[in-house]
Amino acid sequence: MTSPSWAKGLRPDPFVITLLGVVVVASLFPATGMAATVVAWATKIVIGLVFFMHGAKLSTKALVDGMLHWRLHLTVLAITFLLFPLMGLGVSAAASAWGLLPATLALGFVFLCCLPSTIQSSIAFTAIARGDVAAAVTSASASNLLGMALTPLLVGLFTHAQGAAPMGALVQGVLFQLLGPFLLGQLLRPLVGGLVQRHKAVLSKLDRSSVLLVVYSAFGAAVTGGVWSRVSAGDLVVCAIISGLLLAAALIVAVVAARQIGLSKESEIAVVFCGSKKSLVTGAPMAGILFPPAVAGVVILPVMIFHQIQLIACAVIAQRYAQRTGGAEPARL
Repeated sequence: MTSPSWAKGLRPDPFVITLLGVVVVASLFPATGMAATVVAWATKIVIGLVFFMHGAKLSTKALVDGMLHWRLHLTVLAITFLLFPLMGLGVSAAASAWGLLPATLALGFVFLCCLPSTIQSSIAFTAIARGDVAAAVTSASASNLLGMALTPLLVGLFTHAQGAAPMGALVQGVLFQLLGPFLLGQLLRPLVGGLVQRHKAVLSKLDRSSVLLVVYSAFGAAVTGGVWSRVSAGDLVVCAIISGLLLAAALIVAVVAARQIGLSKESEIAVVFCGSKKSLVTGAPMAGILFPPAVAGVVILPVMIFHQIQLIACAVIAQRYAQRTGGAEPARL
């Protein structure tokens, strides 16, 4: 007897399992001394290459054309960069007042809530749910483009006193490791865009490699700094509960907002999946830039937990949307 299609979304994401394996390796064999320096430089190079290739891949015309759905995009951006950061500040304040989490994990929720949306999974779930895929592509891409500036700005404003790098260092890191390579990729797109499009699998592997490198480097530094003496199993359970509540709030607001402004069902689906997501692929490299290594290793834990919860929840929601609109093939994520 085969499992129902929605149940397939409950399986752990293989990439998350790999991430957990990297956390174990970093806990047992953290890079130190010269090895830590080599890993740090390799991480910076891979991150720069990833954003260069994303710049070369993204069609500026497609992005501009998609902006015609301005009500949809403004709704997604408001949820991503206004509602979520406000919720993150609320979580941080409550965690401090009630002693729910260590300060660095609370900081991790502020960082999580300042991140842009995902691209790949937002589009995939929108397609499964038979929503407006073109709008999802544009909205998720715009979220990530704006996130290169807004995420460091919000993090700098909200967390300067809690362990983030000084604003000058944030700007320098973003310019040289994220925005600079991306703009260079856009400029060279006529020359290398076709090559990047033909090798999308390479870009996907680089995306994931950059995350794995950042997690290993940051978490290794956190282990050296005594992370497991500061974070308990109970803290991780609390992180999972808070992540679920944040996701539920974002999903409810996305549905209500889309219906209040009169969007079609297809557009509502795009708002739900683009507005409720937070990008681990973008978040891990940014954490490595915005925070000292020992802090980054703890800060990314809420991002990793939220990532898995959002995949499970959105897999179920996508299938239910699909059933309401005439059925769809099971998700293959």
